[in-house]
Amino acid sequence: MTMNDLPSVRGTLTENRDLSSLTWMRVGGPADVLFQPADEDDLCEFLAALPPSVPVFTMGVGSNLIVRDGGVRGVVIRLGRGFNGIEIEGDTVRAGAAALDAHVARKAAAEGVNLTFLRTIPGSIGGAVRMNAGCYGDYMADVLQDVRVVLRDGTVETLPAAQLQLAYRSSVLPDGAVIVGATLKAPVEEAQVLEDRMAAQLAKRDETQPTKDRTAGSTFRNPAGFSSTGKADDTMDLKAWKVIDDAGMRGATRGGAIMNTMHSNFLTNAGGATAADLEGLGEDVRKKVYDTSGITLEWEIMRVGEPTPME
Repeated sequence: MTMNDLPSVRGTLTENRDLSSLTWMRVGGPADVLFQPADEDDLCEFLAALPPSVPVFTMGVGSNLIVRDGGVRGVVIRLGRGFNGIEIEGDTVRAGAAALDAHVARKAAAEGVNLTFLRTIPGSIGGAVRMNAGCYGDYMADVLQDVRVVLRDGTVETLPAAQLQLAYRSSVLPDGAVIVGATLKAPVEEAQVLEDRMAAQLAKRDETQPTKDRTAGSTFRNPAGFSSTGKADDTMDLKAWKVIDDAGMRGATRGGAIMNTMHSNFLTNAGGATAADLEGLGEDVRKKVYDTSGITLEWEIMRVGEPTPME
């Protein structure tokens, strides 16, 4: 596939674009082509004209992603300014997929809408929907009303939240669908109360998580302690960091990768790590945890692309 094979766009098409600088881990190879659409119409027209055989992958701000060292074949779509609007009316918030979770939380709080759980979640609204992001007992499943998507053929649909089958760190979307916006509805409270709550959440996060290190958020899903809807179940409270600690893998290393000593469920690029180092260390942890406890940890970080550079 060359640039000449691709439809014309009003946004930006970049061939052989290194993706490492677009991820929080700062690792990975290039995309064959990176497409940054100008707006929704640009995205629709591009996908409608793109041959169905060309693979497409949509990435957000790269906060929960490892791009393998060989890069990604096909077209990588990254939404930007044309998709980051935030509108608030009463208890309803309409946010573009590229709007940062923290920005949505802050703007909503200023209007007295309680989306405070989003304040400490890295990433954008599109990723938060796809992963049913949540913390402090609240999840996207609790507030999501519907999601606007562009399908692989370039058509647009609005899907009700119930159709996404939101569960713990997961959702079901049509193959190739690109989330472009979401409608959220949340309780109304006093703005200052919400501001104070977010400040407390930030302080707690900074005390317990390595926020200044190169991580991609939580590496593994909690193996138990959550119902199928993503709600906490205190009767089955089992955390990934605890089983990692019990397996003796806090501080484990491979190449430039380390399981963070501050919080052992944060896989970290300590300097000079490759994607293979990071993913390999994650697999080392999974094997050791299984060998010592019989528990199979599931990746929360998404891994995409080819494992080694193309010859």
